[in-house]
Amino acid sequence: MIVQRLGRSTGELFRMVQVLEYRRFIEQTETSEGYRLTGRLFALGMDQPHLKTLLEVALPVIRQLSRTIGQSCHIAVHSNGQIIVIARVESNEQIGFTVRMGYTRALQLTVSGVILYAFQNEAIRTQWERLLKPPQSKTQLAAFRKRADEVRLRGFERAPSSFVAGITDISAPIMNGELATAALTVPFVHSNPVVMSEGDAALCIKAAARQISADLLHAD
Repeated sequence: MIVQRLGRSTGELFRMVQVLEYRRFIEQTETSEGYRLTGRLFALGMDQPHLKTLLEVALPVIRQLSRTIGQSCHIAVHSNGQIIVIARVESNEQIGFTVRMGYTRALQLTVSGVILYAFQNEAIRTQWERLLKPPQSKTQLAAFRKRADEVRLRGFERAPSSFVAGITDISAPIMNGELATAALTVPFVHSNPVVMSEGDAALCIKAAARQISADLLHAD
């Protein structure tokens, strides 16, 4: 199927894979049943000027946020129908939860993804919907849109993690003008005791996202 879609022979495709592996853009998985992207390709993507500016502006703010609320945090952006984590700060507390750099997940399955989608215009939303994997049914898209519209009215999202028990994901948009350029997310760990309550942490996360947004405006 892949060969037919690319219009290439098996030999040409094999040579392409060899070159990508030689240049360390892809690597074999542990099971040797396929390939995955390496950090080298991720690093190239991170070299884009607008992402550099975002990181320069955001990192001091999210470091302070992490210290204040006693939780880890990360920044995610949209990439081809998924979220990708481009920055993270680990908690100084003894117990914490972090998401690795370069982590990707389908947009519709994450709190960060809902935030990114919620704060886009209709044209961009439609474009992103075509990229969702697996493709969403009309019913699924309607539910996703409804949730996104509710999130937009609230200005942030807070929901139990669908991947890790005991974690509540809290996320707010980092805006570039009228659109979200990134999502600032905290996987809130319910340790005992906590430095700050969920509600107070959410206020701090929203304030940090607003500060980054304002600083980005001045950086431009």
